[in-house]
Amino acid sequence: MPGPRTPAAVAGFDRSAATYERGRPEYPDAAVAYLEEGLGVGGGGLVVELGAGTGKLTRRLRPWATRLLAVEPTRGMRIVFHETLPDLPIVAATAEAIPVRDGAAAAVVVAQAFHWFRQPEALEEIRRVLVPRGGLGLLWNVRDERPPWMASLGRLIDRESGGVPKSREGAWRRAFDLVDGFGPVQERSFPHVQRTDVAGVVDRVLSISAIGLLDDRRKAEVAGEVERLLGEAPETRGRAVVEIPYRTDVFLVHRS
Repeated sequence: MPGPRTPAAVAGFDRSAATYERGRPEYPDAAVAYLEEGLGVGGGGLVVELGAGTGKLTRRLRPWATRLLAVEPTRGMRIVFHETLPDLPIVAATAEAIPVRDGAAAAVVVAQAFHWFRQPEALEEIRRVLVPRGGLGLLWNVRDERPPWMASLGRLIDRESGGVPKSREGAWRRAFDLVDGFGPVQERSFPHVQRTDVAGVVDRVLSISAIGLLDDRRKAEVAGEVERLLGEAPETRGRAVVEIPYRTDVFLVHRS
């Protein structure tokens, strides 16, 4: 299982970090509550967030993760993280080399990033840093493409993003068959809606790593296509507020 996190992918997220912060959805209260309950972090145990990005999930973790270490390999993401969470340090590191001693973490969380890791190596590292029976939480906001306009948007995204790894394809799950030391994976899904405007939908599309690597002319063309789609689709035409439907998937697994 070779790692999908290529220099090009890192460069795409590096360039599009501000767009990512503007365009990507937050996480619903019910999903965060399920994560908190399932991880059962108490007594000030250390929570390590891998692939913290711009801090979308980090902001939701802070009320209950009193000791929190954010890890993010991409410089552009770390810059935006510092802007949104100036009092919280973030470490430049990867999931395959977590800068934490053995058995130091009560829990590890990953939002919107595990499919980018070299999963077997990352799981070995996560097992190393977790205390016995410590929890791993994985989250993804997955686009709901059942509405016709979302299906059209999905086809546009797939056309432009090429072969980048996608969480919905589920290839990341195979790592749990290759790495010992974890119990069964529990899964819950929660409906979620991102309320934004046309510019926000454009930012959502442009925040994708492969699209972030396009030259300015091509990105402007993609943005124009998104705007035309929204202007023509009956569900979005003429609306100041656009509702993007998602499903938030949460996976919980504990070290044995």
